[in-house]
Amino acid sequence: MTDFSIEKSIGEPVIGLDEVGRGPLAGPVVSCGCYFSNYDDLESEIPITDSKKHTAKQREKLFLFFKKLQKEKKLQYYLGYASVEEIDTINILEATKLSMRRVIDKFNFENPHLIIDGNFSLNYQNEKSIVGGDKKSLSIASASIIAKVHRDRLMGILNTKFTVYDWKKNAGYGTKKHIDAIHKHGVTQFHRKSFEPIKSLLKKSII
Repeated sequence: MTDFSIEKSIGEPVIGLDEVGRGPLAGPVVSCGCYFSNYDDLESEIPITDSKKHTAKQREKLFLFFKKLQKEKKLQYYLGYASVEEIDTINILEATKLSMRRVIDKFNFENPHLIIDGNFSLNYQNEKSIVGGDKKSLSIASASIIAKVHRDRLMGILNTKFTVYDWKKNAGYGTKKHIDAIHKHGVTQFHRKSFEPIKSLLKKSII
């Protein structure tokens, strides 16, 4: 069940962290951190059970709800990005960690408790990695949805200039249409050169 049980079991403040965009062939990785100021009042109000099962329309609706909570000062959230260049330089896992650290730096908390979706460490004093955290913690699930909406919007903006890659629909993931377009039209500055099949194709000078 997705609720605030994990948050309630940990001392204040608790920031739930998640990322979107580790797998795509193009675009940045985007992380989000969420801090809710009142668990009891909000637990029944946030309609999330599994953040990955929501449709794009449902995510947009939830995003508006989160913006409302932010305006009411019931929610603080921040975003952090790691660029394609950083992903290619330090690898996707380290770039993901970098984007999360950038999120944490934006919160005005001295020693926050961090709950992180996944199975890796950011090397902070108070942190807990939770596999499948977006199905268990509302803070993590909310961060997942906010990051997803922001990244999808960004890829939609980039799509207006690079329409052949169909980023508005595939968000940079390696669909057949996307890979076929890479073969036909080459790579852009927004493609990850360290990711396959782009890496091998570049080595073979096919594109």
